[in-house]
Amino acid sequence: MKCKALIVSIKGTKLSKMEKILLSREKPWGIILFKRNLQSFNQVKNLISKIKKLTKNNRFPIIIDEEGKNVSRLKNIINHNISANFFGNLYKKDKIFCIKIYKHYIESLIKNLKILGININTIPVLDVLRINTSKVIGKRSFSNDKRIIKTLGDLTIKYLHSNKIAGVIKHIPGHGCAYSDSHKIMPKVKFSKKKLNDVDYFPFKYSKAKFAMTAHILYQKIDNENVATFSKKIIDKVIRKKIRFKGIIMSDDISMKALRYDLITNAKKSLNAGCNLVLYCAGNINDNFKLIKSVPYIDKFTSKKTSEFYKFLG
Repeated sequence: MKCKALIVSIKGTKLSKMEKILLSREKPWGIILFKRNLQSFNQVKNLISKIKKLTKNNRFPIIIDEEGKNVSRLKNIINHNISANFFGNLYKKDKIFCIKIYKHYIESLIKNLKILGININTIPVLDVLRINTSKVIGKRSFSNDKRIIKTLGDLTIKYLHSNKIAGVIKHIPGHGCAYSDSHKIMPKVKFSKKKLNDVDYFPFKYSKAKFAMTAHILYQKIDNENVATFSKKIIDKVIRKKIRFKGIIMSDDISMKALRYDLITNAKKSLNAGCNLVLYCAGNINDNFKLIKSVPYIDKFTSKKTSEFYKFLG
């Protein structure tokens, strides 16, 4: 499996000449699509079909961030206007009814993703809400109850997998304990290791997800120098050993302001810490090329897991 440890992004609804070269010659691991790329059902279908042709790979990873309500990249194309929090509240009132409705809701979303050609959706959000949790998470989280999050998170992965779509658990090892927005600033968390383990790690533990996305957060009691994305200690001791995550770890977007270095340094620091893939979301073609020339090919572990993902897609 020879591809670079980078997930790229593009600027518009059509591929530019340079984007075509990027996809056909430079071997990115996958691509993430945003609202700026998605105009209509047929346009998205055609765009994805072109991407797969250019990469000569019908199983090329096509990623979307389709959580519903506040984070819905397909808002103008499909009606997916319900938050995860709605289901968390419904679960508190009537577990059986909630699970029935949630299954129907996820399967209707999956049906649309499959028709479009999308094979990875970056759900579920497994962050545990606090009173002061940053609004950037807000209703994207199922609940302030870690057990409800664990239950609905595990069901999300189960429903996605049974329909041949992969999920991405996020933001590992937990963003609910952060009171600021990592898109704008580096959040610092002072909670003890015990509190983080008891609450924030809980929904992520033993997940069967094939992918996880890191949090750009400084957990001061574990690693006072590096955000989770840059922390060998957190990726190895917490994500791999305590949480027991066995799949591919991707960074959150390396162009976010929580990361203080230039893009290439951010990419290298993420990979050196133990992220298997780097995610770049701004879609600047020059940066895509700079990054893809700077990052290594995926390692043996990621190659093996990518082959497993392709087999899973069938």
